[in-house]
Amino acid sequence: MRLVLIFFLLLSHLQAEESYKRGKTLYMGKGCYSCHGTKAEGMHNYPRLANRAKGYLTYKLTKFKNRESDNQQQEMMIAYAVDLSKQDIDDLTTFFAEYVDEVATESYDDSFEESGDGGS
Repeated sequence: MRLVLIFFLLLSHLQAEESYKRGKTLYMGKGCYSCHGTKAEGMHNYPRLANRAKGYLTYKLTKFKNRESDNQQQEMMIAYAVDLSKQDIDDLTTFFAEYVDEVATESYDDSFEESGDGGS
């Protein structure tokens, strides 16, 4: 029974990883980064999307897909969301909810070791 559980956990992790990659590809491919930033950090009056609740983002993208908005600024999102499938919305929201800044995680190697007397 444990092996079956481990198998399903591994399978769901792999599916989530693929969904994350598809979401990232959609985000960059549709040009979302031009308003929301390359790290989904939000720019100017456009909101941050990285590490936000998946349910909330799914709700908002589904509203935009259905041509609904809460205010005039949000109306511009309708044109971007109207062609999204449910799978696209799931992939995008997975990317946003689980966003990891890949550049920050690889940025500095602190394995420097001193040698010598500090040099002259």
